[in-house]
Amino acid sequence: MFCTMQRYFSKEPPKKEDKKEPPPPKPKMKRFKIYRFNPEGNQNVKKHYMQEYTVNLNECGPMVLDALEKIKSEHDCTLTFRRSCREGICGSCGMNINGVNSLACITKIKTKGKTKIYPLPHMYVIKDLVVDFTRFLDQHRRIRPYLIKNEDKFDEGQEYFLQSIKDREKLDGHIECILCACCSTSCPEYWWHGHSNPPKDFLGPAALLNAYRYIIDSRDSGTASRLDQLRNYYSVYRCHQINNCTNCCPKKLKPGKAIAHLRLFLAGLKKKPKPEMGGTIKSDPEKGVRGNDCTTKKSKC
Repeated sequence: MFCTMQRYFSKEPPKKEDKKEPPPPKPKMKRFKIYRFNPEGNQNVKKHYMQEYTVNLNECGPMVLDALEKIKSEHDCTLTFRRSCREGICGSCGMNINGVNSLACITKIKTKGKTKIYPLPHMYVIKDLVVDFTRFLDQHRRIRPYLIKNEDKFDEGQEYFLQSIKDREKLDGHIECILCACCSTSCPEYWWHGHSNPPKDFLGPAALLNAYRYIIDSRDSGTASRLDQLRNYYSVYRCHQINNCTNCCPKKLKPGKAIAHLRLFLAGLKKKPKPEMGGTIKSDPEKGVRGNDCTTKKSKC
């Protein structure tokens, strides 16, 4: 018995086979050709030119914005571009990628070929991929992007304007606009007349989409004044329905369709229906307070 146990415990444990580590993946090198512009550059250096960078896609995220971030952090810190949310919500990273206006944060990198990146076309370039949005935002301001009410007596900020579910559903496909300017800068008519002196300038798909959004809103009372503002040769009728705006919209909206409906309103072939629900209701400030807020009397901490 003792000998048997001695033989058993004297046995050497089986040797573990050394697992071979998998070989590192082969680098996937991708070339990016990016537009560069520096208004404060030296006289001996070109102010605008195309610069090429090579990025290993194995060490980079899947989106174009990931590649731009890697280039800026590891290759060239002078590369300038806008970005914020990285989720296609803020509209900051709009640019022209391989000939198509899109958001860099939701555009996947194509593994084959070379990727060319330019700023949004026919916009004044501030530096590299950053363009001037002054005129674009001014045109958006001119369509009055807010509710207009004829009633003089209502407590601003203290009441809600009532709207039925059906009337609210009519706004879907219009309120999602994030003002990235991809649609307007893809429109040939906006290239030609978008930068003319107002009011002889084409407002562009983005501004007209938002104008239509407020015209069809059942809570808005300024339909007549909004349409009168658009009754000129340039504001709406310069659109030729090429629909570049619809094809490149990162939110899958249809500005071309909205412009067509605006023409029907202006021609009197379409009228705004009466709202299913009207009036106002007092807002309850306690509903906007978190339940764990110790500053309120009813909260339980």
